[in-house]
Amino acid sequence: MHKRKPEWLRVRLQGAEKSQQVKDMLKRLSLHTVCEEANCPNLIECFGRKTATFMILGSVCTRNCTFCNVTKGLTQPVDPEEPAHVAEAVKELGLKHAVITSVTRDDLPDGGAGHFARVIEKLKEAGVIVEVLIPDFQGSREALEIVIKAKPHILNHNIETVPRLYPTVRPKASYPRSLELLKNSKELDDSIFTKSGIMVGLGEQEAEVIKVMQDLREVGCDILTIGQYLAPSAKHHPVIEYIHPDIFKKYKDLAYQMGFKYVAADPLVRSSYHAADVSEVIS
Repeated sequence: MHKRKPEWLRVRLQGAEKSQQVKDMLKRLSLHTVCEEANCPNLIECFGRKTATFMILGSVCTRNCTFCNVTKGLTQPVDPEEPAHVAEAVKELGLKHAVITSVTRDDLPDGGAGHFARVIEKLKEAGVIVEVLIPDFQGSREALEIVIKAKPHILNHNIETVPRLYPTVRPKASYPRSLELLKNSKELDDSIFTKSGIMVGLGEQEAEVIKVMQDLREVGCDILTIGQYLAPSAKHHPVIEYIHPDIFKKYKDLAYQMGFKYVAADPLVRSSYHAADVSEVIS
């Protein structure tokens, strides 16, 4: 049965004109954004503020996560001009904090790590804070090391949900593997801030969320985001529960008590929503 969205999840549509300008620029530079591909509820707000989360390595993913709206299937060739195009878009938008994510490319020998590194290098030349949201590279420490050596300011890898729900929500992913990636990131270069995110409302229990937060702190994770899961369509994993804002505040307070350096927890929070707000913490 379809659950009616509560009042606190209603999004005000502002900035439509600027939003179209961003869309036109992305089309001109042949760039994708996770904002569009994942049907993010904050798209108009973020595009209206002339910010976006760039999605590299094409728009088709090799995984089959049941929460995600990104296209699955036959992947596309990697565009060698993409690093330069992303840098150009960041310059046109006047961004000081750029967020780069990707589809998962299990079909590539390095999972796309080399391409990530080239994008990071281009953006660092432009003098912006670089945050990357990376896939798990199938657990390859070598691929992770390629990204780490390019020295992004923030390395994000989302844990997404509690271990019990992985078989239905992230069937091709692994909870221990994702934790290991964050742990390895700190071992390879502890000057890089690590970040992760959790969706709630998928059927998890509060105690399970708190345990995930503890697991993240044990591997040195610095930054945490927690947001409400919203099903992109009836074919995706259903929303089991709309979590009240008071619970998000509880999680946020607990996370700070655990030692996270920056926490964003709210129903409409997404992994890169207002990502630049963290700049005070990392500067």
